[in-house]
Amino acid sequence: MINKSSKIGVILAILLEILIIITAIRTASSNPWSYLLFLLWDAISIFIPFIVLKVANSNKIILPSSFLSASIIFIFATLYLGETLKFYSMFWWWDLFLHGIFGVYGVIIGVHLLQGIIEKTKNTTKEKFSKFTLIFAFCFTIAIGTIWEIYEFLADYFFKTDMTNGSLEDTATDLMIKITCAFITCLIYYFSKLKKANNV
Repeated sequence: MINKSSKIGVILAILLEILIIITAIRTASSNPWSYLLFLLWDAISIFIPFIVLKVANSNKIILPSSFLSASIIFIFATLYLGETLKFYSMFWWWDLFLHGIFGVYGVIIGVHLLQGIIEKTKNTTKEKFSKFTLIFAFCFTIAIGTIWEIYEFLADYFFKTDMTNGSLEDTATDLMIKITCAFITCLIYYFSKLKKANNV
């Protein structure tokens, strides 16, 4: 198995599922069905990283060792804390913070994805391969970020949430934050690789 399910990730998933169930029971009588359906979606979403991990292992795709734990925490922070507990309304910076974190971690995932998929040939220099890797990681982050924005729109439409604040400005700002953080992460990665190559 290339990617293993960490014990921390499994424990986190169990604890968060219990917390979501408790929240659903406590608020069942005072909230509309759309709210309870969204809690159900929260609970289902916690398992998505496990599915991704299974698919990655089946196709021999390498993911960061922290993928499971980081993904579960991110989903919990966006769906449960952000929407269910109204962190998006309580803290104006919460949404921007999460999109910035995604911009950074998306690049890390993108870099790992190429390992085991594409091998550096003898005719390719380390610098060229690093540039290609970062271009892929950057584009990967933007693509996943765009899919997430579509997800937020669909959640607002079907579950009557307020993940996009009902405006194009929120979506555009989220994408710009992701792109900026992804670009900075790529620069840091590139220059750190360049520095290591020069020291060899």
